[in-house]
Amino acid sequence: MGKGKNQETVLTTSDAFQTGKLRQIRAAHVQGGKSLQVLNFVISPHLNYDLPFFGADLVTLRGGHLIALDMQPLFHDNPSYQAKYSEPILPIFHSHQQHLLWGGDLPEEVKPFFSPAFIWTRLQATEVVETHVFAAFKDYLQAYLNFVEQAEPIADSQHLAAIEQSQLRYLRYRAEKDPARGMFKRFYGEESRSTSTVSYSI
Repeated sequence: MGKGKNQETVLTTSDAFQTGKLRQIRAAHVQGGKSLQVLNFVISPHLNYDLPFFGADLVTLRGGHLIALDMQPLFHDNPSYQAKYSEPILPIFHSHQQHLLWGGDLPEEVKPFFSPAFIWTRLQATEVVETHVFAAFKDYLQAYLNFVEQAEPIADSQHLAAIEQSQLRYLRYRAEKDPARGMFKRFYGEESRSTSTVSYSI
């Protein structure tokens, strides 16, 4: 990508794993030299668990860093669900908030896919990524793994259907609105637009 002295080779890799409770643990890494570095890390639970998604995006551009970190809820407007999965991590969110200031308004259409503990920030200093962002990532991931350990399978058919529909809504959002679509199209051409979302499919 790029021209002349700014030309860089881009390498995209993706690794995925699965456990008894987690349908997919996927890490996608885009390495574009000094121009671009992207890590997209997503954990998707099996359909018979009401666990949220775990999502972390760390994007480094020439102008700075974009960071998004969250446990994305299946049921945004359900108070009992929020009490189960979002409220317990609010203390973690507040402990990191002072170092990772809010990155700016988001489109209304994407807000239902994020929790009240969503970390979204723009940074200039790489040192903050290596310290405060990494610390927040570890805290959120450990909290998520604790939820996974405690999770019990769902047996109720109506609840299972609701979980499936909620996961599909999230996957469609990622397939249709993922900011990486334009980037992959630019790197690899029109037919590769869905590279960033192909592994989200149920």
